[in-house]
Amino acid sequence: MDQSRMLRGGRVLRYTLEERIVHWVAGVSYIYLLINGLALWSPSMWWLMAPLGGGPLARATHPWIGLLFMISVIYMYKLWKPDMKVTAADKEWGKEIGKYVRNEEEELEPVQAARSFDKWTPVDRFNLGQKYLFWVMFWGGVTLLLTGLVLWFTELVPWNLRFVRYVAIVVHPVAFLVTLAGFIIHVYMGTAVVRGGFTSVIRGEVSESWAKHYHRLWLDRITGNVSAKK
Repeated sequence: MDQSRMLRGGRVLRYTLEERIVHWVAGVSYIYLLINGLALWSPSMWWLMAPLGGGPLARATHPWIGLLFMISVIYMYKLWKPDMKVTAADKEWGKEIGKYVRNEEEELEPVQAARSFDKWTPVDRFNLGQKYLFWVMFWGGVTLLLTGLVLWFTELVPWNLRFVRYVAIVVHPVAFLVTLAGFIIHVYMGTAVVRGGFTSVIRGEVSESWAKHYHRLWLDRITGNVSAKK
């Protein structure tokens, strides 16, 4: 039970200030790396260097911003690791993920929608899709870090281990494309599919009805509801 997350006016603290700051540091640094990386990857994208201050500056800042991104991702891992464990309830919810993506419950009248959703498998603080996306970004980030270090300090790689450089050259952009897919899905789901999801990472709070609708197990747990203890 965490009554401190219950705010006045029927509001619930979804994300603390600390969580929001680290989330936005990760998001903004990733967008910078996305633009920067595309420009470094392909000559046809070199024009993207202009708003970044030119090629030399962008090239020099890429690894450092990459480190900032990974520090924020590791910090999120520290904050959210307990909430990111896949449970049996998550797997049950995963069987109905198609209904969630299609917003089928929101196509009904408000009263019917609430009753319909109550019959579905309840969700804790993060649903299965959010957890999978988190792990994609985490392990993708780790891969980018390791391969990026090889590319950053290429001269330190012994000649007899030169295959490591070749592997890094291939794996680094592949890991980038995987995380890019996860990033696009994350933004789409948080803005277009889950209404109120985007504002929750800005203001940090959601309505109690929103929490009950999307994350009923989490709401029950922080309020000490009996159903959360079963």
